[in-house]
Amino acid sequence: MNTFFCSDYSRQTGEDVIGSATNYETYVLVECPPPWKSPAFDSKWVPHNLKLLVEEVTRTKLPIKFLLIANDLSHKVDQTTLLIYQKQSGLSQGYRKHEFKLATIDQVAAIVKKFLWGSTPDYEKETSITREILVCTHGSHDKCCARHGNPFYFHAQNTISDLGLDNVRIWKSSHFGGHRFAPTIIDLPEGRYYGILDQDSFKSILTRTGDIQCLNKIYRGWGILPTPIQILEKELILRHGWDWFNYKVVGKILEQSMDNNTVLAELTFEKSTGSLYTYQAKVIKDETKTLQLKSSCNAHKPSVMVQYTIASVMLASNKVVTCSV
Repeated sequence: MNTFFCSDYSRQTGEDVIGSATNYETYVLVECPPPWKSPAFDSKWVPHNLKLLVEEVTRTKLPIKFLLIANDLSHKVDQTTLLIYQKQSGLSQGYRKHEFKLATIDQVAAIVKKFLWGSTPDYEKETSITREILVCTHGSHDKCCARHGNPFYFHAQNTISDLGLDNVRIWKSSHFGGHRFAPTIIDLPEGRYYGILDQDSFKSILTRTGDIQCLNKIYRGWGILPTPIQILEKELILRHGWDWFNYKVVGKILEQSMDNNTVLAELTFEKSTGSLYTYQAKVIKDETKTLQLKSSCNAHKPSVMVQYTIASVMLASNKVVTCSV
Protein backbone atom coordinates (compact mmCIF):
# COMPACT_ATOMS: atom_id res chain seq x y z
CA MET A 1 0.00 0.00 0.00
CA ASN A 2 1.39 3.38 -1.04
CA THR A 3 1.50 6.08 1.62
CA PHE A 4 -0.10 9.31 0.38
CA PHE A 5 1.72 12.59 1.05
CA CYS A 6 -0.27 15.70 0.07
CA SER A 7 2.92 17.75 -0.43
CA ASP A 8 4.28 15.25 -2.99
CA TYR A 9 0.98 15.31 -4.87
CA SER A 10 0.81 19.12 -4.87
CA ARG A 11 4.33 19.35 -6.28
CA GLN A 12 3.62 16.73 -8.95
CA THR A 13 0.52 18.60 -10.15
CA GLY A 14 2.45 21.90 -10.22
CA GLU A 15 0.00 23.70 -7.93
CA ASP A 16 0.78 27.42 -7.66
CA VAL A 17 1.36 28.44 -4.03
CA ILE A 18 0.49 32.14 -4.43
CA GLY A 19 -2.74 33.32 -2.80
CA SER A 20 -2.63 30.73 0.00
CA ALA A 21 -1.61 33.06 2.85
CA THR A 22 -4.31 33.50 5.49
CA ASN A 23 -5.56 36.95 6.46
CA TYR A 24 -5.62 37.68 10.22
CA GLU A 25 -5.81 40.87 12.29
CA THR A 26 -3.92 39.34 15.21
CA TYR A 27 -1.55 36.45 15.87
CA VAL A 28 -1.23 35.10 19.42
CA LEU A 29 1.84 32.86 19.76
CA VAL A 30 2.15 30.86 22.96
CA GLU A 31 5.33 29.01 23.90
CA CYS A 32 4.38 25.45 24.84
CA PRO A 33 6.60 22.37 24.71
CA PRO A 34 5.59 19.64 22.24
CA PRO A 35 4.25 17.08 21.57
CA TRP A 36 1.12 18.84 20.36
CA LYS A 37 -2.19 17.16 19.66
CA SER A 38 -4.59 18.08 16.89
CA PRO A 39 -6.32 20.44 17.68
CA ALA A 40 -3.16 21.97 19.17
CA PHE A 41 -4.88 23.58 22.16
CA ASP A 42 -6.02 20.13 23.38
CA SER A 43 -2.35 19.42 24.14
CA LYS A 44 -1.15 18.27 27.55
CA TRP A 45 0.56 21.49 28.68
CA VAL A 46 -2.22 23.89 27.58
CA PRO A 47 -4.18 25.09 30.64
CA HIS A 48 -7.98 24.90 30.68
CA ASN A 49 -8.48 28.70 30.78
CA LEU A 50 -6.42 29.14 27.59
CA LYS A 51 -8.26 26.34 25.80
CA LEU A 52 -11.59 27.99 26.70
CA LEU A 53 -10.38 31.37 25.39
CA VAL A 54 -9.31 29.84 22.06
CA GLU A 55 -12.69 28.09 21.74
CA GLU A 56 -14.52 31.36 22.50
CA VAL A 57 -12.53 33.30 19.88
CA THR A 58 -13.08 30.53 17.31
CA ARG A 59 -16.82 30.50 18.01
CA THR A 60 -17.15 34.28 17.56
CA LYS A 61 -15.12 34.08 14.30
CA LEU A 62 -12.77 36.89 15.31
CA PRO A 63 -9.81 37.28 12.87
CA ILE A 64 -7.32 36.07 15.50
CA LYS A 65 -4.94 33.14 15.02
CA PHE A 66 -3.70 31.30 18.10
CA LEU A 67 -0.58 29.18 17.59
CA LEU A 68 1.64 27.12 19.84
CA ILE A 69 5.37 27.71 19.36
CA ALA A 70 8.49 26.05 20.76
CA ASN A 71 12.23 25.95 20.27
CA ASP A 72 14.91 23.57 21.51
CA LEU A 73 14.95 25.31 24.91
CA SER A 74 11.20 25.33 25.57
CA HIS A 75 11.36 22.19 27.73
CA LYS A 76 14.11 23.64 29.90
CA VAL A 77 13.24 27.28 30.53
CA ASP A 78 11.27 28.34 33.63
CA GLN A 79 9.26 31.01 31.80
CA THR A 80 6.76 31.25 28.94
CA THR A 81 7.17 33.55 25.95
CA LEU A 82 3.96 35.12 24.66
CA LEU A 83 4.06 37.04 21.38
CA ILE A 84 1.11 39.08 20.11
CA TYR A 85 1.26 40.55 16.62
CA GLN A 86 -1.33 43.21 15.78
CA LYS A 87 -2.02 44.25 12.18
CA GLN A 88 -1.26 47.91 11.54
CA SER A 89 -3.91 50.04 9.83
CA GLY A 90 -3.40 51.99 6.60
CA LEU A 91 -0.09 51.90 4.76
CA SER A 92 2.10 49.44 6.64
CA GLN A 93 4.80 46.80 6.48
CA GLY A 94 2.76 44.26 8.42
CA TYR A 95 2.24 43.78 12.15
CA ARG A 96 3.35 45.37 15.40
CA LYS A 97 4.91 43.02 17.94
CA HIS A 98 4.27 42.79 21.69
CA GLU A 99 6.44 40.33 23.62
CA PHE A 100 5.71 39.12 27.14
CA LYS A 101 7.78 36.96 29.47
CA LEU A 102 5.50 35.12 31.91
CA ALA A 103 6.33 32.86 34.83
CA THR A 104 3.96 30.14 33.61
CA ILE A 105 1.66 29.34 30.69
CA ASP A 106 -1.29 29.64 33.13
CA GLN A 107 -0.95 33.45 32.95
CA VAL A 108 -1.36 33.61 29.15
CA ALA A 109 -5.19 33.68 28.93
CA ALA A 110 -5.56 36.65 31.32
CA ILE A 111 -2.84 38.65 29.52
CA VAL A 112 -4.35 37.96 26.08
CA LYS A 113 -7.86 38.93 27.25
CA LYS A 114 -6.54 42.18 28.69
CA PHE A 115 -4.69 42.93 25.45
CA LEU A 116 -7.74 42.18 23.25
CA TRP A 117 -9.86 44.48 25.44
CA GLY A 118 -7.45 47.29 24.56
CA SER A 119 -5.45 47.72 27.75
CA THR A 120 -1.69 47.23 27.92
CA PRO A 121 -0.82 44.33 30.22
CA ASP A 122 2.27 44.20 32.42
CA TYR A 123 5.16 41.85 31.69
CA GLU A 124 5.83 43.39 28.26
CA LYS A 125 9.51 43.14 27.42
CA GLU A 126 11.79 45.02 25.06
CA THR A 127 13.91 42.72 22.93
CA SER A 128 16.61 42.92 20.27
CA ILE A 129 14.74 40.32 18.18
CA THR A 130 13.21 42.07 15.18
CA ARG A 131 12.17 39.03 13.15
CA GLU A 132 10.45 35.74 14.05
CA ILE A 133 10.31 32.76 11.67
CA LEU A 134 7.59 30.19 12.36
CA VAL A 135 8.09 26.74 10.79
CA CYS A 136 5.09 24.40 10.86
CA THR A 137 6.23 21.08 12.35
CA HIS A 138 2.76 19.95 13.52
CA GLY A 139 2.93 16.30 12.48
CA SER A 140 -0.19 15.25 14.43
CA HIS A 141 -2.18 17.64 12.22
CA ASP A 142 -0.56 16.59 8.94
CA LYS A 143 2.37 14.23 8.52
CA CYS A 144 3.92 16.38 5.74
CA CYS A 145 4.68 19.07 8.33
CA ALA A 146 6.69 16.59 10.40
CA ARG A 147 8.30 15.01 7.34
CA HIS A 148 9.43 18.32 5.80
CA GLY A 149 9.08 20.85 8.65
CA ASN A 150 11.33 19.20 11.25
CA PRO A 151 14.42 18.74 9.03
CA PHE A 152 13.91 22.25 7.61
CA TYR A 153 13.75 23.72 11.14
CA PHE A 154 16.95 21.90 12.12
CA HIS A 155 18.94 23.16 9.11
CA ALA A 156 17.35 26.64 9.21
CA GLN A 157 18.82 27.23 12.67
CA ASN A 158 22.27 26.65 11.17
CA THR A 159 21.50 28.92 8.19
CA ILE A 160 20.50 31.79 10.53
CA SER A 161 23.58 31.20 12.67
CA ASP A 162 25.95 31.00 9.66
CA LEU A 163 24.59 34.33 8.39
CA GLY A 164 25.18 35.92 11.83
CA LEU A 165 21.58 37.13 12.09
CA ASP A 166 21.32 37.72 15.84
CA ASN A 167 18.03 39.61 15.43
CA VAL A 168 16.23 36.59 13.89
CA ARG A 169 14.56 33.94 16.07
CA ILE A 170 13.13 30.69 14.70
CA TRP A 171 10.30 28.64 16.22
CA LYS A 172 8.55 25.35 15.60
CA SER A 173 4.85 26.15 15.21
CA SER A 174 1.49 24.42 15.27
CA HIS A 175 -0.61 24.29 12.12
CA PHE A 176 -1.25 27.54 10.19
CA GLY A 177 -2.48 26.15 6.87
CA GLY A 178 -0.94 25.03 3.62
CA HIS A 179 0.66 21.79 4.83
CA ARG A 180 0.71 20.55 1.23
CA PHE A 181 3.34 23.28 0.67
CA ALA A 182 5.57 21.93 3.48
CA PRO A 183 8.04 23.04 4.60
CA THR A 184 6.08 26.23 5.10
CA ILE A 185 6.86 29.33 7.20
CA ILE A 186 5.43 32.66 8.35
CA ASP A 187 7.90 35.55 8.46
CA LEU A 188 6.85 38.01 11.18
CA PRO A 189 6.37 40.94 11.81
CA GLU A 190 5.63 41.25 8.09
CA GLY A 191 3.26 38.27 8.06
CA ARG A 192 4.46 36.88 4.72
CA TYR A 193 3.96 33.17 4.03
CA TYR A 194 6.35 30.90 2.08
CA GLY A 195 6.29 27.22 1.11
CA ILE A 196 8.22 24.44 -0.68
CA LEU A 197 11.37 25.91 0.85
CA ASP A 198 14.96 24.73 0.84
CA GLN A 199 17.93 26.38 2.57
CA ASP A 200 18.97 28.34 -0.55
CA SER A 201 15.56 29.97 -0.99
CA PHE A 202 15.36 30.51 2.78
CA LYS A 203 18.70 32.34 2.64
CA SER A 204 17.29 34.63 -0.08
CA ILE A 205 14.28 35.43 2.11
CA LEU A 206 16.48 36.20 5.11
CA THR A 207 18.98 38.39 3.25
CA ARG A 208 16.70 39.69 0.44
CA THR A 209 19.33 38.84 -2.13
CA GLY A 210 19.57 36.43 -5.04
CA ASP A 211 17.22 35.88 -7.96
CA ILE A 212 13.84 37.47 -7.17
CA GLN A 213 12.23 34.94 -9.54
CA CYS A 214 12.63 32.27 -6.83
CA LEU A 215 9.48 33.81 -5.28
CA ASN A 216 7.49 32.40 -8.22
CA LYS A 217 7.87 28.97 -6.66
CA ILE A 218 7.90 29.68 -2.89
CA TYR A 219 5.87 32.86 -2.16
CA ARG A 220 2.44 32.01 -0.72
CA GLY A 221 1.45 35.66 -0.24
CA TRP A 222 1.21 38.41 2.35
CA GLY A 223 -1.21 37.75 5.19
CA ILE A 224 -2.29 41.41 5.48
CA LEU A 225 -3.84 41.24 1.98
CA PRO A 226 -6.94 39.43 0.65
CA THR A 227 -6.18 36.56 -1.78
CA PRO A 228 -6.66 38.42 -5.12
CA ILE A 229 -4.43 41.26 -3.91
CA GLN A 230 -1.76 38.74 -2.85
CA ILE A 231 -1.51 37.79 -6.53
CA LEU A 232 -1.17 41.44 -7.58
CA GLU A 233 1.44 42.03 -4.88
CA LYS A 234 3.60 39.15 -6.13
CA GLU A 235 3.46 40.64 -9.64
CA LEU A 236 4.70 43.98 -8.26
CA ILE A 237 7.48 42.30 -6.24
CA LEU A 238 8.80 40.70 -9.43
CA ARG A 239 8.78 44.14 -11.11
CA HIS A 240 10.42 46.07 -8.25
CA GLY A 241 12.80 43.44 -6.88
CA TRP A 242 13.91 43.11 -3.26
CA ASP A 243 13.46 46.89 -2.71
CA TRP A 244 9.72 46.16 -2.55
CA PHE A 245 10.16 44.70 0.95
CA ASN A 246 11.04 48.19 2.24
CA TYR A 247 7.79 49.74 0.97
CA LYS A 248 4.62 50.36 2.97
CA VAL A 249 1.53 48.84 1.37
CA VAL A 250 -2.26 48.86 1.63
CA GLY A 251 -4.68 46.96 -0.60
CA LYS A 252 -8.41 46.70 -1.15
CA ILE A 253 -10.93 44.96 -3.38
CA LEU A 254 -12.85 47.54 -5.45
CA GLU A 255 -15.30 45.21 -7.19
CA GLN A 256 -16.09 41.52 -7.13
CA SER A 257 -18.40 39.52 -9.39
CA MET A 258 -21.21 37.51 -7.77
CA ASP A 259 -19.48 34.21 -8.61
CA ASN A 260 -16.08 35.52 -7.39
CA ASN A 261 -14.57 34.71 -10.80
CA THR A 262 -13.54 38.32 -11.48
CA VAL A 263 -12.07 40.80 -9.00
CA LEU A 264 -10.89 44.37 -9.42
CA ALA A 265 -8.02 44.78 -6.96
CA GLU A 266 -6.18 47.92 -5.92
CA LEU A 267 -2.81 48.18 -4.21
CA THR A 268 -1.15 51.40 -3.04
CA PHE A 269 2.45 51.53 -1.91
CA GLU A 270 4.75 54.16 -0.51
CA LYS A 271 8.47 54.18 -1.22
CA SER A 272 10.97 55.29 1.41
CA THR A 273 11.19 58.62 -0.47
CA GLY A 274 7.52 59.23 0.37
CA SER A 275 6.34 58.77 -3.24
CA LEU A 276 2.93 57.07 -3.50
CA TYR A 277 1.84 54.74 -6.32
CA THR A 278 -1.50 53.01 -6.88
CA TYR A 279 -1.96 50.00 -9.16
CA GLN A 280 -5.23 48.45 -10.20
CA ALA A 281 -5.54 44.94 -11.60
CA LYS A 282 -8.28 42.73 -12.99
CA VAL A 283 -7.82 39.32 -11.38
CA ILE A 284 -9.73 36.40 -12.89
CA LYS A 285 -10.29 32.74 -12.08
CA ASP A 286 -7.88 30.71 -14.22
CA GLU A 287 -9.56 27.48 -15.34
CA THR A 288 -6.28 26.18 -16.81
CA LYS A 289 -4.54 26.38 -13.39
CA THR A 290 -7.50 25.39 -11.16
CA LEU A 291 -6.95 21.87 -9.78
CA GLN A 292 -8.81 19.12 -7.99
CA LEU A 293 -6.58 17.56 -5.35
CA LYS A 294 -6.51 16.31 -1.78
CA SER A 295 -5.67 19.34 0.34
CA SER A 296 -4.18 17.28 3.18
CA CYS A 297 -2.79 13.82 3.89
CA ASN A 298 -6.00 12.95 5.80
CA ALA A 299 -8.47 14.19 3.16
CA HIS A 300 -10.92 11.54 1.97
CA LYS A 301 -11.77 13.24 -1.31
CA PRO A 302 -10.30 15.95 -3.54
CA SER A 303 -11.17 19.63 -3.18
CA VAL A 304 -11.25 22.25 -5.94
CA MET A 305 -8.24 24.53 -5.60
CA VAL A 306 -9.28 27.72 -7.39
CA GLN A 307 -6.34 29.56 -8.94
CA TYR A 308 -6.37 33.15 -10.13
CA THR A 309 -4.33 35.05 -12.66
CA ILE A 310 -3.91 38.71 -13.56
CA ALA A 311 -5.74 39.65 -16.75
CA SER A 312 -4.56 43.27 -16.76
CA VAL A 313 -2.66 45.66 -14.52
CA MET A 314 -2.31 49.44 -14.75
CA LEU A 315 -0.77 52.28 -12.79
CA ALA A 316 -3.84 54.21 -11.62
CA SER A 317 -1.98 57.12 -10.01
CA ASN A 318 1.34 58.22 -8.68
CA LYS A 319 2.16 61.09 -6.39
CA VAL A 320 5.84 61.94 -6.38
CA VAL A 321 6.98 63.77 -3.28
CA THR A 322 10.06 65.94 -3.65
CA CYS A 323 12.05 66.75 -0.55
CA SER A 324 13.73 70.15 -0.32
CA VAL A 325 17.06 70.15 1.45
